[in-house]
Amino acid sequence: MDSVKDALNSVYSVVQTMTPVDFIDIGLLSYVIYFFLKLIRETRAGQLFKGIAFLLVVYVVGNFIELKAITYILTKVFNIGVLAILIMFQPEVRRAMEKLGHSQLGLGNFLTSSNRETAELKWGKAIEAICNACEEFSRDCTGAIIAIERQTRLGEHIEGGVEVNAEPSKELLGAIFFHNAPLHDGAVIMRDGMVLAAECFFPMPQKEAFINKKLGSRHRAAIGMSENSDAIIIVVSEETGQISVAENGSLTRDFTKDTLKTLLTDLLIPQPENKKSIFSPLRKQLQERNDQNEKNS
Repeated sequence: MDSVKDALNSVYSVVQTMTPVDFIDIGLLSYVIYFFLKLIRETRAGQLFKGIAFLLVVYVVGNFIELKAITYILTKVFNIGVLAILIMFQPEVRRAMEKLGHSQLGLGNFLTSSNRETAELKWGKAIEAICNACEEFSRDCTGAIIAIERQTRLGEHIEGGVEVNAEPSKELLGAIFFHNAPLHDGAVIMRDGMVLAAECFFPMPQKEAFINKKLGSRHRAAIGMSENSDAIIIVVSEETGQISVAENGSLTRDFTKDTLKTLLTDLLIPQPENKKSIFSPLRKQLQERNDQNEKNS
């Protein structure tokens, strides 16, 4: 009881000596922690940090009840843990830093209507052309891969392709990905609503061994590109006609023209902060369907 009272007195003493600058400091630190957790929440690194949190709890409990062996071992683990994490999760750390650099830091409420109008002018017709083309590719089982560049520039991949620099249309994309056409093997890269280049080639995934063996080279390239950038990669399977989207290193399958349009609109045209994303529930539903299909196959 005395220890609890002493702890409360210590907290009260600290609060008494705090200045407005200290509150600002705490607020900024809290936001940084929140932003960091938000960045890693949907990555493989998120699972790692859950494990670290568990080890920290074990360490605190072990130290409190004087479990010397456990405390000693965990102390040694934590001493080399930061370096090990940086080595093992270098791609995830890099993506997190890129997202931090590209983030609007929670200023979504200050997006003006002109920002949205500009995005709609750039991407409105492009989204329609992409969805119409993918619907036709899906029906005819025409293989295709389309990368939509966002804030991470894909210049090194564009340089290896063929410059197009044209307004997108169903006919243009159909001509590029037509079977045995000169440019059909590579990917199309789009920037600011324009078809910038074709016949571009992307890196394979970092951990290719863990990817579903049924996925072909297009799907693997899409996952690899999404691991190394914030691009949205759309893939149409040549075998099944299934439409998939890779983003942040993960692949979501079984899109239709309408659900694809919902996704692209949600991601490419800025929405007010108070407008709830209409794609999040849809993504979860599609992912659950994919998981069920894999279990049944």
